[in-house]
Amino acid sequence: MTSKQELLDTLASVARALGNGHRLALVERLAQTEASVEALAETADLSVGNASQHLQQLRRAGLVTARRDGKQMLYRLTDERIVTLVTLLRQVAETNLAEMERLVSRLFADDNAAGALQAVSRDELLTGMTTGKMTLLDVRPEMEFKAGHLPEAINIPLAQLEDMLDKLPKDKEIVAYCRGPYCVLSHQAVQRLRQLGYQVRRFEEGYPEWKAAGLTVV
Repeated sequence: MTSKQELLDTLASVARALGNGHRLALVERLAQTEASVEALAETADLSVGNASQHLQQLRRAGLVTARRDGKQMLYRLTDERIVTLVTLLRQVAETNLAEMERLVSRLFADDNAAGALQAVSRDELLTGMTTGKMTLLDVRPEMEFKAGHLPEAINIPLAQLEDMLDKLPKDKEIVAYCRGPYCVLSHQAVQRLRQLGYQVRRFEEGYPEWKAAGLTVV
């Protein structure tokens, strides 16, 4: 007869699968769209062999699945609620761990004290989109953008930013977003565009959190 402890141990195996920073990086990348082991390894700064090992642990825990496409294995998240789970972990850690607050402040150390670069909240972004007062800038790679993005967003990958400035208005506020709250791509885009005279801030979340909240994506 199954015991309660067996059920809890099985639940704990899911938590253990997420208990590694590299695996969380892989989950963040897979929250954009499915990807090959090679692409995932590059994103997470891992060797292909190490990325494969981490993916197998996520797969055994039921968090990712895979399909073969020619010679490649493509991985994807099994359930969009995984994004919500990771978001809850982040929120609990940021609320209760002083170390998280310190690390986040270091990650975005260039944000000025006056709050000019204060991140845009979800509600503020929704209002700005409704009124047409904000232009959305998606700085993720084109493949991720094509797999899904916020409505009317302009895709300019960070590496191409200065070559495509003519796509961005100077008479409206620009809100840059990327893969999630700790994604530095949008932060770097904000820093550079402000130096060039644009009104710009970053979205405090990212595409996966927006989609997981049931908001419109295209």
